Amino acid sequence: MKKYYLLICLLFATAFYGQTFNGSTGSISDDGTVNDYAATVSGLASNLSTDYGLVQVCMNISHTYDSDLNVTLISPSGATINLFSGVGGGGHNFTTACLNQSAPASIITGSAPFNGTFRPQETLGNANNNSNGNGVWKLRILDTYPMADTGTVNSWAITFGADASAPFVFTSSNLPIVIINTGGIPIPDEPKIAGTMGVIYNGVGMTNYVTDVANNYNGNIGIEMRGNYSQGLPQKPYKFETRNAAGEELNASLLGLPAEHDWCLIANYNDKVFMRNTMAYDLFTEMGHYATRSQYCEVMLNGNYQGVYMLMETIKRDGDRVDIAKLETTENTGLNVTGGYIIKNDYWDSSDSWLLNFHPIGHPDYDVHLVYDYPKPEDITPQQKTYIQTFINDFETALYGPNYADPVNGYNKYIDTDSFIDYFIINELSRNNDGFKKSSYFHKDIDTATGLSKLKAGPVWDFDWAWKNIPGCLFGATDGSGWAYQVNDCGPDVNSPGWYVRLLQDSGFQDKLRCRWEYFRTTILSNTAIENHIDETAAYLNQAQERHFEKWGNLGLNTGTPEVDADPATFPAQIAKFKDWINLRLAWLDANIPGNIENCSLLAVSGNKVLEAVTLYPNPVSEVLHINSKQAQKVAFFDVTGKLVMEVDAEKNSAINVSSLSNGIYICKITASDAIVKMQKIAVMH
Repeated sequence: MKKYYLLICLLFATAFYGQTFNGSTGSISDDGTVNDYAATVSGLASNLSTDYGLVQVCMNISHTYDSDLNVTLISPSGATINLFSGVGGGGHNFTTACLNQSAPASIITGSAPFNGTFRPQETLGNANNNSNGNGVWKLRILDTYPMADTGTVNSWAITFGADASAPFVFTSSNLPIVIINTGGIPIPDEPKIAGTMGVIYNGVGMTNYVTDVANNYNGNIGIEMRGNYSQGLPQKPYKFETRNAAGEELNASLLGLPAEHDWCLIANYNDKVFMRNTMAYDLFTEMGHYATRSQYCEVMLNGNYQGVYMLMETIKRDGDRVDIAKLETTENTGLNVTGGYIIKNDYWDSSDSWLLNFHPIGHPDYDVHLVYDYPKPEDITPQQKTYIQTFINDFETALYGPNYADPVNGYNKYIDTDSFIDYFIINELSRNNDGFKKSSYFHKDIDTATGLSKLKAGPVWDFDWAWKNIPGCLFGATDGSGWAYQVNDCGPDVNSPGWYVRLLQDSGFQDKLRCRWEYFRTTILSNTAIENHIDETAAYLNQAQERHFEKWGNLGLNTGTPEVDADPATFPAQIAKFKDWINLRLAWLDANIPGNIENCSLLAVSGNKVLEAVTLYPNPVSEVLHINSKQAQKVAFFDVTGKLVMEVDAEKNSAINVSSLSNGIYICKITASDAIVKMQKIAVMH
């Protein structure tokens, strides 16, 4: 019966349009591999154009979970059209689904079982590019959630006719343009294949044209896909290396970033505000740590527009990246063997990791492995493995021992507490559970003759599942609540070492965390500072986002990471939702970050002069707050959202009238010579 209905549709299409060609059928693999179904086209009298070109694609597909499917159409010339991806939720089947550019409704508005005619996510006009339509067309289907639901292509067909839609044409951008050519060869997961890359960038505020000469880089590359989950999304992420004419690694500076040969292109299909990663990296950098640098760009691949990407550094040991000592295979004793190392909590196997001797608190049945990242698993020597394994075991022994809070022989002996605190703040601000269970990096430099080099947390990495409400356990709450570091309570796919559970049992660690949080809330993490950052980035991307969403057609549809909330149908609404999420999260963390900020003194040194202790009284205060300080110059009051509500000159007034403030809790910041002398919570009660 299903085939009968589709036949009626095809007969109608043929009569109304022109020529229809049927494609091959078969089962849809459920192991994550790509399935191609071919339709051989012949007899088209002219090249494809708006006068006569591709007008419709119809299909009958049985599948038990429609949103698992990415479906694309590939022309003989290599034009790739994203027909649909992630539509239909958990519904079954595409019974008589036809895709036509003149349909009144997009397929993203439809529901399973799909019956009728819809607009595809990307325009069919991209095939009508004056290329020869005779040859083999492919309906390419990827089941993005393997080993679960299954399906079959029962029938499909393509139709050509008059008054066809026009192709999308990408000509220019205010962003840099990256043009990649692999000669039409598909880019595999691995190994890298050879290609060429041109980067066009004419400077700040200048327009870049695809016809310009590549002036930032013009040469050889090796390129492969990167990522795990993200590979299954329509916009693919890539890892590439710059190469010389002989195919050897070539260090090059791209878009003003320090010269190196290892790079990646991060896709934004899963991030409709384009800044979930860059926001986290920029903030971690402003905290004083290294995080990967990036530049936004628009990408062309083998003549096809691919949307907005971030050209980004990879995490690796390098003087301009993770700046730790180079560790040679010959360095296996003494100080030499002590560093540097990069390790991570991530997907692992027996060849690239080791099993920790301790289990996470509250989960004695959880085994935890750490992965060797530098030196690479194939390069690290047995002696170097023994050293880093022993170091981590000594740290965990101290961490879980009875004297773990001892400042000399406890956990502080082994870890750089400040980096662990800042890493915690960034990942909790974004409620990034991945930051505590995978894509979780740590690094250690070589020891010195006078002391141990401590383990540092970071760089931070991979936030496209963060800054949003995702279903399940701790991460779907719409009120901004939930602790990402408690991810082990959620049955994760990768077990977390859970170190923060123990660290947060130490009141000293809590107090440092609270002080650091309060300081950042008046600077880089104030609501105003974050919203300004978002607004500036959104304005910069405003032109490019229109092309990106025309390409991928996923605005208004929960594609990629599933979300609890409805997906906004415009870019401004996406930005507003992003801001609202962050403001809720900030307010929740303000109320729930543990620790005591009494006597919290941050950056309390101006030059070589130590600033004196400061006292504030009374607290709570009803009308007049007294400040006991000879050096204080400015006193500022911030509400719990981080908004500045009052500022006075302390040099002229040591008795501050707060009667204009409403009842509530405020952060009082006292500064002298641009250094923060003291930050303290003040309760105003009239």
